[in-house]
Amino acid sequence: MKSKPEIKVDEVEEAVAADPLRKEYHKAFVVNPRRKADLREHNAALLCIDVQYLDAAEGYGVFAQGGGPDEEKRRYYFDRLASDVLPNMGALQECFRRHSLEVIHCRICALTRDGRDRSAGHKRLNLLAAPGSKEADFLPEVAPIGDEIVINKTASGVFSSTNLHYVLNNMGIGSLYLAGVYTNECVETTARNACDLGYFVTVIDDGCATVTPELHQASLANLRDRYARILTTAEAIAEVDRFVEANM
Repeated sequence: MKSKPEIKVDEVEEAVAADPLRKEYHKAFVVNPRRKADLREHNAALLCIDVQYLDAAEGYGVFAQGGGPDEEKRRYYFDRLASDVLPNMGALQECFRRHSLEVIHCRICALTRDGRDRSAGHKRLNLLAAPGSKEADFLPEVAPIGDEIVINKTASGVFSSTNLHYVLNNMGIGSLYLAGVYTNECVETTARNACDLGYFVTVIDDGCATVTPELHQASLANLRDRYARILTTAEAIAEVDRFVEANM
């Protein structure tokens, strides 16, 4: 068999740029003035995705006893978590809390100790974070404080498997800022679903991680200026500081 040609990330982004609806997406989702209004009216929230011991801590969950990807990918992933994702997510949380904006945490966590309520996909993967287990705990650097909302799920996308959409509608939330892991799995699925449900989505580039930089960049290329804007932590914080009503 002939080997498939390697596809580079810049080639993926070039292909995405050829989308015939690119201008329409940009106008409808990226520069829509409703985004700024959501910030001014406190109708924006930060959604922190799956930063827990199950999938974001060495020696636990999928990374226990040599599990997970090979050593090179493990090192890349955990180095990025330590150097970028955790400090940036912490800074975002501090910013949203300072402006009295919602900080919402979702995690993989079953309703039952034996996981009988899990999705079919998680059962096939033998993926279980039981309630009260270490695997279900959030990493302390970015854990919820006070009465911040925690949403438990047993699927990749939080919208398809929980009542998050109902909760957000009850609070009038129209814009979501996403950070967490993995970029190409739970983050991307959540961003796509949120956009389809009518939310204005922003994914934080340096607030997300997966096991290779190529997967991370390819996933962002899929989302960029279609399902979501892509911002850095510094850009997102500057935007929130500028447009939240308390600072006007």
